[in-house]
Amino acid sequence: MAKKSITKRWIVNNLGVVVLVMLMLDLIFIYAIQSYFYSSARQYLISKINAVTSVLSVHSQDNAANFSAEMRNMLETFNEKDKIELMAINSKGRVVLTSSGFSPDENLLMPDYEQAMESGEGSFIGRMPSGEKILAVSVPISSFSSEYNSVRMVTSLTDIDSNIRTSGIAITIVCFAIILVVIITGLYFAGSIVKPIRQISSIARKFAIGDFSVRISNNSNDEIGDLCMAINHMANELSNAEAMKNEFISSVSHELRTPLTAIKGWAETLMIDDDEYSPETVRKGVGVIVNETERLSQMVEELLDFSRMQSGHFTLQASNMDILAELGDAVLIYSEKARRENIKIEYNDPEMLPFVFGDKNRIRQVFINVIDNAVKYSSAGDKVTINASTADGKVIVTVADTGCGIKESDLSKVKTKFYKANHTRRGSGIGLAVADEIIAMHEGTMEISSAGEGKGTTVTIVLPAKT
Repeated sequence: MAKKSITKRWIVNNLGVVVLVMLMLDLIFIYAIQSYFYSSARQYLISKINAVTSVLSVHSQDNAANFSAEMRNMLETFNEKDKIELMAINSKGRVVLTSSGFSPDENLLMPDYEQAMESGEGSFIGRMPSGEKILAVSVPISSFSSEYNSVRMVTSLTDIDSNIRTSGIAITIVCFAIILVVIITGLYFAGSIVKPIRQISSIARKFAIGDFSVRISNNSNDEIGDLCMAINHMANELSNAEAMKNEFISSVSHELRTPLTAIKGWAETLMIDDDEYSPETVRKGVGVIVNETERLSQMVEELLDFSRMQSGHFTLQASNMDILAELGDAVLIYSEKARRENIKIEYNDPEMLPFVFGDKNRIRQVFINVIDNAVKYSSAGDKVTINASTADGKVIVTVADTGCGIKESDLSKVKTKFYKANHTRRGSGIGLAVADEIIAMHEGTMEISSAGEGKGTTVTIVLPAKT
């Protein structure tokens, strides 16, 4: 399918409408000017011919005067004969006297005279046999003259038409100037849109193949500028996500390789039929295999949960649950491990907490993940304090450690998928993201705070209590 240019569409649609409107306005203005000039000329002739008929009416009332002689004298002394021709029409409808002294053709059509005889006044715009355009006005005088029926004035419209043409040309030039300005400004405006769009399209293709190093130059403070900023921000986020994904793959690969190496090494060792291995050594080897297998299983579960969240298949099996039972189980799971690593776990177990409506297995998974992080990021001699309480219809669980802490710049990112604030500790970097998603699905919140590196971390989980 052929691509349609925005500029071409603008020219065809908007400019076409503008040209049509300007053409219509041009014609309307020319018609209005013509009507104005012709109407002014007609009114002028009517005023002049009425003045003539007034004088003739006065002369007709003077019995001593010869009306025909007065009529002839008036035509001969008519002071505007160079612009207007004054005519006298007799009772037979023929022009018998003219101010120019030349009698017109007897077959000359005079629609204005016929109209004047019917309605008291008549006017006519037409052409002479010579082709000259004229304006004629007739007024009857038969009421005070038996010899003459009407007087008629005729003037040429050549000069008026010349003025109309001049005005029309001027208006047409103005219309074309307006159209030219519209074209120039429109093309500039269309270019100001098309140019950044082409740039956006070109850079978006680079984003599509994974090149996030380029950015869109933004020199406008409008919607296009907002779009450029949004795309640049998207590129930053995609670049960060790509970097974190690569780091995640590297971290997971390392996390998988370490237990697999230990499992393989001890499995190969135990396969050797040698009596020199004592039962204690065998027990130790099997213990390593079990522990490392458990680590692999936990990591695989995190990856599966993450995959379910990404695909929208992460579901809850919700029911009324005793949150203290799940929290107690999670504490018990890590008590022995913390003791072996010389980390103290202090659990302030309240007598009772309200029930929570949720998925107990998922909530236990959150507690295990949070406590595991607290132990993982603590060192020998550190302390992990776990508290549970209720306030304002909510259940609040806090897990605070005195471990390595989190930098202020990393606090806003620790719940981001793939992000690891401390690369010296094991982990996939998606545990907290999964935990935060689970708590959000229970309409709760999980906040992480730290006073800084080396000052410990506190995780606060808030869940709505069952009423």
